[in-house]
Amino acid sequence: MSRNVKTTIVVDGSCSGNPGPGGWAAILLYGEAEKVISGGAAMTTNNRMELTAVIAALRALKRPCDVVVVTDSEYVRLALTDGKMKANGDLVEEARRLAARHTIEVQRVSGHAGHVLNERADRLAVAARKRVVEMGTEARP
Repeated sequence: MSRNVKTTIVVDGSCSGNPGPGGWAAILLYGEAEKVISGGAAMTTNNRMELTAVIAALRALKRPCDVVVVTDSEYVRLALTDGKMKANGDLVEEARRLAARHTIEVQRVSGHAGHVLNERADRLAVAARKRVVEMGTEARP
């Protein structure tokens, strides 16, 4: 991947109960290529699922590149822009470590407001959460 071509990552997380069963999803777009990844956890929070989506997406990138992270989460925006974080230090640290390899831009969109890819990521995260509930265990990509 060239640093001249942007890779877009659209992420979302879902949690029922908060804490409770959760799911995450990421849609990675590079030119005409698309990759979708998702997973979940039996006992988690929405913020942990949001950050897990970012981490999984950044891990999926094979080389340094320009990345636009599209999220409806202010929490994710703060985590990727060196905001002060009080919780989930393990995931915040990992997200920042992985992000340091890339040039990152964060675009925050309103959730459930018609952004097509954000809505799709939401549906994928909810589906991953439902798989966790059905399986009674963590769902892996």
